[in-house]
Amino acid sequence: MDNFKIRLGKLTADHEELITRTNRKVTTGNGIFERYEYPVLTAAHTPLSWRYDLNPDTNPNLMERFGINAAFNAGAMKLDGKYLLAVRVEGYDRKSFFAIAESPNGVDNFRFRDYPVTMPETDDPDINVYDMRLTRHEDGWIYGVFCTERKDPDAAPGDLSSAVAAAGIARTHDLVTWERLPDLVSASQQRNVVLHPEFVNGMYALYTRPQDGFIDAGSGGGIGWALVKDIAHAVIEPGTEKIINHRYYHTIKELKNGEGPHPIKTPAGWLHLAHGVRGCAAGLRYVLYLYMTALDDPSEMIAEPGGYLMAPVDEERIGDVSNVLFSNGWIADEDGTVFIYYASSDTRMHVAVSSVDRLADYCMNTPADRLRSAESVKTLNAIIDRNRQYLAGQ
Repeated sequence: MDNFKIRLGKLTADHEELITRTNRKVTTGNGIFERYEYPVLTAAHTPLSWRYDLNPDTNPNLMERFGINAAFNAGAMKLDGKYLLAVRVEGYDRKSFFAIAESPNGVDNFRFRDYPVTMPETDDPDINVYDMRLTRHEDGWIYGVFCTERKDPDAAPGDLSSAVAAAGIARTHDLVTWERLPDLVSASQQRNVVLHPEFVNGMYALYTRPQDGFIDAGSGGGIGWALVKDIAHAVIEPGTEKIINHRYYHTIKELKNGEGPHPIKTPAGWLHLAHGVRGCAAGLRYVLYLYMTALDDPSEMIAEPGGYLMAPVDEERIGDVSNVLFSNGWIADEDGTVFIYYASSDTRMHVAVSSVDRLADYCMNTPADRLRSAESVKTLNAIIDRNRQYLAGQ
């Protein structure tokens, strides 16, 4: 019993020290955003009561009974003055589930609620659910749109890897009690589906990512756009889905791209955060990028800076799936501050901070990718010429 109490005391003290650690802004950035030094959430942030049987009679050695592997890919929103993350938590068993963590300031002191989210199932039970995007819609509900994964019923005998992906839809008012709606009906598999926060032409608007298979985008051309009449029975009618942000050869998004969180409304347009995927010698590389669409037509792209906004650096490159940054959550605060929540290498959650004005400036005034080396040199030469002319006039 004494050893049990000593070990529990040490576990509790270490856990509290981790959660209450003050995060520090890394100020030597690029002027667009600033990273924070420490991850805001890791597997170690999950409550001890999830991982351990705390009864010395049934667990005298105080062993972990439910292992947590990772905490990542979180949706985000501000609710009742708190910064909330709808976190993808993955157990040692490879099953993901959602859990809400909240912070008083958005950069540290995130604590998980006592219980994970109990997500209702449809008549066709999910095998795995993950990567929820949160949208407070003008219809009064908070929606969570996420990926639901099931085994491919047409897989060959013995094939235990083939899967089918669809967009699961649920709604809530408090992020505690959820109403599950039918999955999105689409002609293709769908992952990275995001609900636009406003009605468009009286309908619900979705950012989609049509793909031929569970992993490969195949003929899917990029980030799509579709309107549905009834979110409670969401159906993308054949022929109505269009691509608004395309993939291109030899770019950061040549293999895949997908919408991150729902876009932020700015005076210049709708500001979008997305991820792009390319292949390299080390495997797949995921980075984050921005683009802008028109205020009067969110499906019309008006600007896209060339290259990435954020790429994995230092320890961010290491994890379960290395060389990956992924974001499905950001918060635009009342004062214009933007908290960008991103996961690194399918393992942990981080935060970077910018502002609506800075991100819009970056998006509207950074040169686009001209898709050829010679054009990149022309772009760079033009910047150098302008700087030389300016400096000569000082």
